[in-house]
Amino acid sequence: MPVLEIHNLVKRFDTVLAVDDLSFSVEAGEIFGFLGGNGAGKTTTLRMVLDILRPTSGTISLLGAPPSRRVASAIGFLPEERGLYGAMTAIETIVYFGRLKGMDEALARRRGMELLERFDLAERAKSKIGDMSKGMAQKVQLATALVNEPELLMLDEPFSGLDPVNQGLLEDEILRASERGAAVIFSTHVMQHAERLCDRLLLLKKGRKRFEGTLAEARALLPARLDAVAKADLAKLPGVSEAAASPTDDPDWQAWSLRFAPGVEPGQVLQHCTEQGIVLRRWEHHRASLHDVFVQLVGDEEIKP
Repeated sequence: MPVLEIHNLVKRFDTVLAVDDLSFSVEAGEIFGFLGGNGAGKTTTLRMVLDILRPTSGTISLLGAPPSRRVASAIGFLPEERGLYGAMTAIETIVYFGRLKGMDEALARRRGMELLERFDLAERAKSKIGDMSKGMAQKVQLATALVNEPELLMLDEPFSGLDPVNQGLLEDEILRASERGAAVIFSTHVMQHAERLCDRLLLLKKGRKRFEGTLAEARALLPARLDAVAKADLAKLPGVSEAAASPTDDPDWQAWSLRFAPGVEPGQVLQHCTEQGIVLRRWEHHRASLHDVFVQLVGDEEIKP
């Protein structure tokens, strides 16, 4: 049974269709990237899973049940708009969120200290949030999402505002949660994190799903590109959909930029060249990046490199 199942989800705000017939599921141990530009419907969807917003139509199943306070204890959530009580200490904050999720105070305190130790904040356990740097406070907020060892960890734009060191720490925690068996779903419009972490991903535009699948399946949507230098006319190679040639310093050789039809593997074409005795001086294959796929399917608005 998937940890999270969403079927035909729709959310309207007056005349605005924020989520449009959205369906997907996330399995235990899976890292699922929820990708789209600002206003794509990512946060609205997560808020419906949290039962903060109610769907206009469609269904959400969380651990086999509709969203409710009963299953909320199985969720860890890191909101995009971070907010903690400045007068509370780091450990008090973590214990408070643990108690909200139904944890025993002693267990919440023990796990909270373990997290602060892991985040190199043990010496600041009794420091007030208001006296901490932004980076420290963000790590405390992350600890509040992890303290209950959730079965579903949801992170809304989690890398926003983090320095490279803390981005690496967050990536490690996402992998740790997945290895523990948690389903992890994180929304982002920063493609590099999704490319490194995701088992599967979904691309969303204006509330509607444009793609769902693995990174390899996403890349396969765009033709491969290849740069080569050869004496032969490479435009005649099997599977080439586009070809452009330019001169080199040696008049016997030409530089080629090639694109292949979807499904054609450049390795197969290279093998054909070898079999036909086509002499190559350069053969450089460029795979489509997730950024390329995002721009093709969703557009380049609100995307970050």
